[in-house]
Amino acid sequence: MRKAAYPVILTPDEPGFIVYVPDMDINTEGKDIADALSMAADAISLCGITKQDMGQEIPAPSKTLPKCAEGEIATFVLVDFDAYRRAVDMRTVRKNVTLPSYLNDMAEKAGLNFSRVLQDALKERLQIN
Repeated sequence: MRKAAYPVILTPDEPGFIVYVPDMDINTEGKDIADALSMAADAISLCGITKQDMGQEIPAPSKTLPKCAEGEIATFVLVDFDAYRRAVDMRTVRKNVTLPSYLNDMAEKAGLNFSRVLQDALKERLQIN
């Protein structure tokens, strides 16, 4: 789908930070700034692909940082919804395929895994890493 940078607000808390994502109205937390930003990217990505799965639009990110209170940190978090989906959506589906008998025989003799070959071919055709 797309890469995007979403603004977040980090609020110090014991221990670590609470993270608020205004564009999605969600919260998460992290034990330090790096962990909080990583958790924010994960929460934004999960929320985004869940909305896609439900047939909803992913909220567009604001282009400006939100105002925050003293001691809070406002910054942007980069997310890639397609990469996140590829990383976490490992469900398998069963497909029935048809191929010429001679190819079936040759592939079986060669000990090829039909599922692996099809996955590799689809990834190559779709230009997916």
